Amino acid sequence: MASKIINVIRTILLAPFITAAGYLLLIMPRMKRRPGYKRFTLWHYAHRGLHNNATDAPENSMNAFKKAVDKGFGIELDVQLTKDDRIVVCHDFDIKRIAGVDKKIADMTYDELKSYKIMGTDSTVPLFTDVLELVDGKVPLIIEYKMPSFDTKICEMVDKILEGYRGMYMIESFHPIVSYWYKKNRPGVIRGILSSDYELGGGSDGAPKPVLLASKNLLFNFLIKPDFVAYDCRFYNNLSRVICKRLFKAPAVAWTIKSQDELEARADDYDMFIFEGFLPKE
Repeated sequence: MASKIINVIRTILLAPFITAAGYLLLIMPRMKRRPGYKRFTLWHYAHRGLHNNATDAPENSMNAFKKAVDKGFGIELDVQLTKDDRIVVCHDFDIKRIAGVDKKIADMTYDELKSYKIMGTDSTVPLFTDVLELVDGKVPLIIEYKMPSFDTKICEMVDKILEGYRGMYMIESFHPIVSYWYKKNRPGVIRGILSSDYELGGGSDGAPKPVLLASKNLLFNFLIKPDFVAYDCRFYNNLSRVICKRLFKAPAVAWTIKSQDELEARADDYDMFIFEGFLPKE
């Protein structure tokens, strides 16, 4: 009886340590053979290009990307597939916000999509290949995959295009399957996971609450082994994010910084910065 009691007490005492160890294993990013990233930290990244939706350079437009290149800023952009499997650069899954039409990009051919103008300008949703031709390796890219399902066809198609691209780029997505695909198929490409505190207004795209909770706390890291963590800068003190940066030394990307003051305030919390609405000081 005494030995049983001792075993129960021992189990109770060890439980917190076992739980903590399990948690750390769940959130652990890639630790071995992590690709070099230091060169990416030398740049700030213009969110959806150096855009202003009240001008002729709206978000994710060729004009916005040209302005970023001309100013010497890296670029963050979003890729997704049309109905006819053309890879386009657009953030939202539909064009209601940017063009006032309630149609999903996945339900339109590219010819149909390009008939709509972005934010009342002459700009249309560009092809990814056209953006790459414009940038031409002059500045680095952070490429976010917008993937509404578990179909990784877009990963294969974008990767095929990037095989012939000589510029610097990293990939990221809120969808953990994207990083998992790169882990299995292209481990040499720097891959990241995007996240936020969805309960406090980080957006969700309709994902189930358990998935959002796991994503918020980076609990898919054990499976996808991301090279970096891109986290909503409003929630910079998220415990899992802090541990990934401080303990595991995973590069940290901030999105989206909206002022010089915020940039300076988060200087010690992140390694790379995606910005919009202002020009970072040198």
